[in-house]
Amino acid sequence: MEYKELIFKRKSVRRYLDRPVEEKKLRKILEALQIAPTADNRQPFVFYVIRDRETIRTMKVVYDKKWFYTAPVIICGFVDRSKAWMSKDGKNYGEVDVTIAMDHLILAAADEGLGTCWIAAFQPESCKRLLNVPDHLEPVVLTPLGYPDGTGKDTKRKALDEIVKFM
Repeated sequence: MEYKELIFKRKSVRRYLDRPVEEKKLRKILEALQIAPTADNRQPFVFYVIRDRETIRTMKVVYDKKWFYTAPVIICGFVDRSKAWMSKDGKNYGEVDVTIAMDHLILAAADEGLGTCWIAAFQPESCKRLLNVPDHLEPVVLTPLGYPDGTGKDTKRKALDEIVKFM
């Protein structure tokens, strides 16, 4: 699939089929986050892949939307800020690195015919406790992953001249 076709194909999916994601596809998708660019190539992140149905059901304390639990896989991106690159003015780029990696994963999923939905409005401390995540890792983003039950949500985008300024 051509890149432009892929980025327009990707949608936020909020309904999933009761169908497991094949191991080969999951590996291919995870390899996409592995090659994502990071500041100073630090790769200051860890991604948890949750496939256990009981664990997914208990994630209500993390994100309480019913559709979220219909996906066969949940992926959580965590940052280790102590391993991230910092600019001279003190900005830590770890969260940016996790975001880029998750975007790679989401596009790879779309390329494999799978759906995702970027989730940032969740309970981070509940996520850490439930998954027994070490203290040095901070949750940044979640996505369900699975075969879409439908086409996903089309969203209205701002006009290009509202978000791009030429100088």
